[in-house]
Amino acid sequence: MSDDVVLVERPAEAVALIRINRPAALNALNNEVSTLLVRHMTELSQEQGLRCLVITGNEKAFAAGADIREMADLSSIETIQRGTFKLWGAISGCPKPVIAAVSGFALGGGCELAMTCDIIIAGESAKFGQPEVKIGIIPGGGGTQRLPRAVGKYKAMRYLLTGDLFGARDAFQMGLVSEVVPDAEVEKRAIDMAKQIAELPPLAVENIKEAVLRGLDASLEAGLALETKAIQLLFSSQDQKEGMAAFLGKRKPKFSGK
Repeated sequence: MSDDVVLVERPAEAVALIRINRPAALNALNNEVSTLLVRHMTELSQEQGLRCLVITGNEKAFAAGADIREMADLSSIETIQRGTFKLWGAISGCPKPVIAAVSGFALGGGCELAMTCDIIIAGESAKFGQPEVKIGIIPGGGGTQRLPRAVGKYKAMRYLLTGDLFGARDAFQMGLVSEVVPDAEVEKRAIDMAKQIAELPPLAVENIKEAVLRGLDASLEAGLALETKAIQLLFSSQDQKEGMAAFLGKRKPKFSGK
């Protein structure tokens, strides 16, 4: 296994960037890439000083889906044994915010990879889609579940059942993409946003992420109860005292994550 297909960079203090690096294959997610993504995400999730992550590819592709050559002859048992599902759990289960910086193609597993993140920054020429139906399968990394939750049943069905691609502007209008920027600015914008989040109190940031994600699959009453408990607990944090003291003192706060 070569670590070169997934790179970890440190573009700013408290920020890590994970780069998928298979340009010749448009960053297709083969087993090696998936294994390394799980490894890096697991390690970075536990890193104390890290406060925000960015996942990206290159200017031509975020990730153009799974590697079909690697999948074509698999049996059902072999598909199970690959354990690709671990990738989605490693990203969606990360307590720190994760930003997808999407340029070029984000198709199939690449679109699903972006959807496991918390924020999606897309370049103007980015292309999204779940074209799995065209090769006799269905999305297997959350596409049939996350896309309808993001854009609604009827928009999702339109793209899941046809396999058609859609652009960044359409993705933004549907609610799949957080922000659309010029192609040349995608990575910089994602890093700048990660830096902005990294300067905020990490306990509050992590509790916002947990409340939103858990609340999405709960009743409104249960979600509100989770939110209430979270804000009550945060009043025991040093960051809450520092944040409010800084506000009253008209100075910039210094958050410690405690």
